[in-house]
Amino acid sequence: MNIILLGAPGAGKGTQAQIICERFEIPSISTGALMREAMKNGTPLGEKAKAYVEKGELVPDDVVIGLIRDRLSQDDCAGGFILDGFPRTIAQAEALDAMGVVIDRVLYIKVDDQVIIDRLGGRRVCKDCGATYHIVSQPSSAGEFCDHCGGSLIVRKDDRPETIRQRLVTYHEQTLPLADYYSGQGKLREIDGGASIEATTESTLRALEE
Repeated sequence: MNIILLGAPGAGKGTQAQIICERFEIPSISTGALMREAMKNGTPLGEKAKAYVEKGELVPDDVVIGLIRDRLSQDDCAGGFILDGFPRTIAQAEALDAMGVVIDRVLYIKVDDQVIIDRLGGRRVCKDCGATYHIVSQPSSAGEFCDHCGGSLIVRKDDRPETIRQRLVTYHEQTLPLADYYSGQGKLREIDGGASIEATTESTLRALEE
């Protein structure tokens, strides 16, 4: 099954992606992780992305789409995949369609903006391996360090209140229209992301089994 997860930053897409990944044994593909890996490895697309990131500019669609195309061509995607963070715009969705990629289900995890702000304000990320924690709902047993690799946990710039509000504005303007795009194709399923993780997971799995 080929799945897209839609939702604002902090809606819980990463958590649900991990659960779906384990349940269906398909890879979860995050554009952020792809970009970081490509930049770290110095690939041609990674170097292109790095040039924009270092200037504080958005990475253009052609670079992001190139990263996605390369990743989806790998063998582990043959049995299905989860896209988390792509597409972000109608143009990217159309590019995905143009690649001939068939999407089976689009899960839209809906959460109120204030809940998002509260959630992200407590998020902590390992500076070394990128593992994500939350000071209330998912704390590290190692305190200020990562359970997996021992790296220091940090507050990303993206998780500061003023940045979160701006990210939500961008999300509503650019990404939310994707809900209508995929609803028109009959692929969209709405999930209440304001509930507990367990309840959200139950709704997510039910939507995938319809």
